[in-house]
Amino acid sequence: MLQERVRFRFAGGAQGFNWLPVFVADEFGIFRKHGLEVEYRKMNGVAQATQAVLDGEAELAITPPEGAVTDFLRGGALRIVAANAVRLPMSLVARPGITTPAQLRGKKIGTSSLTEGTAIYTQILLAGQGLTYPGDYEFALAGIHTSRWAALQSGDIDAAPQPAPWNFLAERQGYTLLAEVHDAIPDILFTALIGNRDWLQANRGMVGRLLATLTEAHAITNDQARLEEILPIFQRITTPDDADLARRGLVYMRDMGMWPEGLAISERALATTVDLMIRAGLLDGAERERAMAVFDRSHLQALAG
Repeated sequence: MLQERVRFRFAGGAQGFNWLPVFVADEFGIFRKHGLEVEYRKMNGVAQATQAVLDGEAELAITPPEGAVTDFLRGGALRIVAANAVRLPMSLVARPGITTPAQLRGKKIGTSSLTEGTAIYTQILLAGQGLTYPGDYEFALAGIHTSRWAALQSGDIDAAPQPAPWNFLAERQGYTLLAEVHDAIPDILFTALIGNRDWLQANRGMVGRLLATLTEAHAITNDQARLEEILPIFQRITTPDDADLARRGLVYMRDMGMWPEGLAISERALATTVDLMIRAGLLDGAERERAMAVFDRSHLQALAG
C-alpha cells in the first residue's frame, strides 16, 4: 500500500558536494518510494539555512551544526538529528614554487573566515607541521573556494585550503597540494540534519521516513559498483564541464568516508565540532558537555529499531 505523500521544505546553503546523497535520493526515486516530496530552499549561506528552520521557513536543513549548537545552549529549540557529512575533503593548496608547509613561513593564506571554519582547520593542520598562528604566517579574507582559487591565480595569496575537486584542478595546473586537512582532523560533524524540536516530535513518522530515505541514498552513494550512476549527479553540482575531475573528487570523498553509513554521528566527530567552536571563541569551554546534548539520538535509534 502506498504511503500518504508528505511535503517538506529542505534548506541548505550552496547545496553542493555534501548534498550528493540528497540528490541521489531525489533522482533515484527514493523520496517518492518513502512517500516524501521535497521543496528545496537554497539559501545565501549556511547561517541562513539554520535561520530558515528557526523562522519556520523550512522544516529541516542540512548545514554545519554550529548554529544549532549555539541556539541549543541559549535554550532554543534547534536539534541535530543525524549526520550528513563527517569528513573535511580539502587540501592545503600552495602556489607553484612552494613545495613544503615549512615554506609558508611569512606567507599569506586565504580563508573564508578569519576566526572559524577554514582558518581553524588551517591552524590545526599547520600546527602539526611546526607552524604557529599568529607569528609564522598571516591570514587573508579571500572568500569561498572559487574566490580563493582566483586569489591564488592572481598572486594575492600564497596558499589556501581548497575542497575537492577544486584542489585537483589546482594540482593539474601546477599548484602544490601541501597537506590534507582530513589527516589533521580525521573526524568531524562537517554538516548535519537539523530541525526544530517541537516539529520533530510532532512529525516523528515523517522524520523516520526521511532518515530511511537518506540512509538508503548514503548506501548507494558509497557503493563503488554504482559510481557511474552517481557520477553525473556529482559532476553537475561540482564541475559540470569536467567528468575526469568530478570522478577524482567523488572517489576521493567516498573513499575517505565523507557520507557516513546510517547517518551516524560518532562521539568523536561531535566532540571535535564542539572543541573547534571553543577554539574559535564561539563557545565557552565550560559549556562543552552540555553542548553535546544538542544531538537528539532518538530518531536514529527509532530507525535502527
